[in-house]
Amino acid sequence: MSRPPGWLDPLLRRLGTARAEDFTRLATPESGGRESAVLVLLGEESGTGPDVLVLQRAATLRNHAGQPAFPGGAADPEDTDASATALREANEEVDLDPASVTVLAELPKLWIPVSDFLVTPVLAWWHDPHPVHPREPAEVAHVARLPIAELVDPENRMQVRHPSGWIGPAFSVRGMLVWGFTAGVLNTLLEMGGWARPWPRSRVVELPPTGAAPAPSAGTDAVDESPVR
Repeated sequence: MSRPPGWLDPLLRRLGTARAEDFTRLATPESGGRESAVLVLLGEESGTGPDVLVLQRAATLRNHAGQPAFPGGAADPEDTDASATALREANEEVDLDPASVTVLAELPKLWIPVSDFLVTPVLAWWHDPHPVHPREPAEVAHVARLPIAELVDPENRMQVRHPSGWIGPAFSVRGMLVWGFTAGVLNTLLEMGGWARPWPRSRVVELPPTGAAPAPSAGTDAVDESPVR
């Protein structure tokens, strides 16, 4: 297992003082809520540089059809912690080998009031990358490694307006429109890591009601949620 690369150091230092307020305006309740986790898996490929693993939901799903998300979902009783939940879900969804991953940090829990889920993003380094694929095509249509360089490209950045009136950050990369919870977490991590570039916040895309409601999910277990930020 190799040490995480130096480009991760600024992010890891900043996460040492990270609070839920850095990711969302919603206060996390002191009790209650169903535990869940998502895996924010950073890797690196020759020619494209650092990247993050994202899946896209199947277009035939009743909820969140076609929506990009981090692998993840609700905790099972046998999960020892949020990292175990995130790794198990990633294995079940995209056949990720947990042994290929080094967990770096568990981020603050983020409360999803619509479903009363408490979502812990788990940051990890993919020290031994391998091919991944949807294990359940009826749930996951596609898996992609989105380069950080393309995520921070101002041409690929915008805000989206949900039919509820909420406006938040989004990324249009490699045929995916990443928004809601996933985009909110990515947006904050890119800023914390020092990778973000100035982008036109006046660029706002309307989300069609049929594709935007209900609000985005934290994973393929239909963790319904309000958008972060």
